[in-house]
Amino acid sequence: MTTVRPVSTQTLIIGAGFSGIGMAKTLKKRGMTDFLVLEESTTPGGTWFLNRYPGCACDIPTEFYSFSDEPHPWKRLYSSWDEIGAYLIEVVDRHNLQPHIRFGESVESAEWDNVKKNWRVFTTSGNYYDTQFIVSGIGALNIPQIPQFEDFDKFEGAAFHTARWDNVDLTNKRVAVVGTGASAIQLVPEIIDDVAELHLYQRTAPWVIPNFNWNYGRLTRFVLEKVPGARRSLRYDVFWIQELLGLGMTRQPYALKTLEKLARWNINRSIDDENLQRQLTPNWTLACKRLLKSNGWYPAIANPKTQLIDDDIERFTPKGIVSADGTERDVDIVIWATGFHVADPNVFPRIQGINDVELTKRWKNEGVQAHRGVTVADMPNLFFLLGPNTGLGHNSVVFMIESQIGYVTQLIDETIKRNCKTVVPKRTAQDSWNEWVQKKLQGTVWDVGGCNSWYTDEHGVNRVLYPRLASEYWLQMRRINTREFNFKEL
Repeated sequence: MTTVRPVSTQTLIIGAGFSGIGMAKTLKKRGMTDFLVLEESTTPGGTWFLNRYPGCACDIPTEFYSFSDEPHPWKRLYSSWDEIGAYLIEVVDRHNLQPHIRFGESVESAEWDNVKKNWRVFTTSGNYYDTQFIVSGIGALNIPQIPQFEDFDKFEGAAFHTARWDNVDLTNKRVAVVGTGASAIQLVPEIIDDVAELHLYQRTAPWVIPNFNWNYGRLTRFVLEKVPGARRSLRYDVFWIQELLGLGMTRQPYALKTLEKLARWNINRSIDDENLQRQLTPNWTLACKRLLKSNGWYPAIANPKTQLIDDDIERFTPKGIVSADGTERDVDIVIWATGFHVADPNVFPRIQGINDVELTKRWKNEGVQAHRGVTVADMPNLFFLLGPNTGLGHNSVVFMIESQIGYVTQLIDETIKRNCKTVVPKRTAQDSWNEWVQKKLQGTVWDVGGCNSWYTDEHGVNRVLYPRLASEYWLQMRRINTREFNFKEL
């Protein structure tokens, strides 16, 4: 009988997307090579490996949606999923991180050993790991949210989520796209020419502004690659332009009316039918939900192949979908563009901390929250990258991730410097931080904008977004405040 022995490592990183790769390369550059990365997929990339539907691209300029110390000759302002995925693989190869990554390893649970003062992490493959520090880099856009409908199991056609794209041939097929969010507005323009019919099921209309994207020409590429400081300058400019947008979202929502006028113009330039214009015009403030960008969304809806359906889906039949008004529409393929489980504590692995405190149960009772979005009371040596209330509605989350990596590194260094075994935030510090977050969210566009979004949990509390500018978070995270933590000696 073969006995599986635990693999021991000082730091265990979960996920090989931007967060996990960023943490791994930082540790290695600092000479801290006793670490492993667990990745459930077969290649690095995280969300940029999982999301590969037609038209999938970043909606933040990729000059800034990239590591600050890893410049790249991007082909365009907003890069596609495959270019970003290739970039992450390049970073892995450049730092020789492959030997540290264990592919096909999905974390099932983690348990704190109160005697040994370390974590034991179990994976679905039956392996387990003993580690002093855990860094979670699983992110938010990795577990698809698929609505449950009556008799869906009887549907005879193909059905899949945009984040689990099935390379099925859509040519001359009757296709239903459910959802009109960030994935749908990229996908629909790409497939409209191929399909025979497109049934677009809309719960609420999104605000969509023009996408001012462009391919870098020869001169632009030459300047960015050859002129000293040019790429750094562009990165700097992109950051502060996005921060200016953030001012409107976080402090002056009424200032977004100018962008709202641009969004209305974007509708009217492609849609002539007044009834359809009304269907496509939201009744909430722009940027209350994710601000979307597309030049092809409204022309695709205006295409005679497209039918926009506002009625709720009631049930499925073997051949199609029945909406709430009783209309049955036959379709061959259903594509779920319905987003992800983001503020749902049930999507996290089971984590059991000090004195058998279960994190998922706590988060169900209290809401998903952490200290500065990174550490959690009663969960020693556990760090979240892009954790609760550290997402952004206006700027690059990679910048937030790098701020957090620096913060986590300081905490690990301080723990080792003090000859301690553990570091854990004080509950008072965590509560104070989250009180501040929720107070500052009041008056933001996400609070007064009049929409229901995936930023909020089942109780209507925003557990996703940071309430201020990315630059302000960077300032808050530059130095650790040791008084907010308990360090325990060996």
